[in-house]
Amino acid sequence: MPKLHPINSSVVSAAGYNKETQELTVHLRSGAEYVYHDVPKQTFDSLMAAHSRGRFFVREISKGFRFTRRK
Repeated sequence: MPKLHPINSSVVSAAGYNKETQELTVHLRSGAEYVYHDVPKQTFDSLMAAHSRGRFFVREISKGFRFTRRK
C-alpha cells in the first residue's frame, strides 16, 4: 500500500502512488477505495498539481484506466 496523501477535494479524500507497480490508490469521500492499474507517474504528479484535483480525477483517471475496487 503506498503512502496516501490527503487531498482537499469534494470528490477525493486521499491518493497514493506505487511507482514499482504503477498503481494509483484513490480514496473517495464516499468511502470507496479504488486501485487504478498501469498509471504513469506523470499522471499521478498531474493529479497532485491540478487546481481541481476532483475534476482531474474524474476526467483523466476514473474513466481512463483499468481499476479494482477495494471497498
